[in-house]
Amino acid sequence: MNYKVFKSINQLSRNCSPIDLLMILISNKIRYVFIFVLIFMWFRNDSYKKVSCNAVISVGVTLFINTLIKLFYFKPRPFVKRRVGILIPSKMDSSFPSKHTLLVFAISTSIFLYDRVLGSIMWVLSMLTGFSRIWVGHHYPSDIIGSAFIATMSSIILDKIAHFVNYFARQ
Repeated sequence: MNYKVFKSINQLSRNCSPIDLLMILISNKIRYVFIFVLIFMWFRNDSYKKVSCNAVISVGVTLFINTLIKLFYFKPRPFVKRRVGILIPSKMDSSFPSKHTLLVFAISTSIFLYDRVLGSIMWVLSMLTGFSRIWVGHHYPSDIIGSAFIATMSSIILDKIAHFVNYFARQ
């Protein structure tokens, strides 16, 4: 089923150049939007500074988890095992987890926990990022869903830890 969903999305690529260009742009450059939002939040006020700090910590933890998973688990990318269209070159490393998806979901979840409106917008951009990674032929849907889950749970757990630490620091 994973391959069937991948194929149904990926076969849409190369049919409409403007959409392909948009998916390539999202896949490669959306992270700069996330960085810009974090920088903007850092300079806005103290509560947003804490949010951006939590997001950066969440990204670091998520990258550490990514490294651990890749040490012990290898899943070939879709274009390695099958003939699929790829729109942009890719590394030949493990397909799971998707680092792009991990990073954007870690940031968007951290933001969502403090600002529902901005966080929802960032979540939509995160979902588009994951979708674009399938579109360009780099990841299976399960890679994207798993990466989104890992990043989201990491951000939620780190947020709970931060609240716990702040509670005892005030005591």
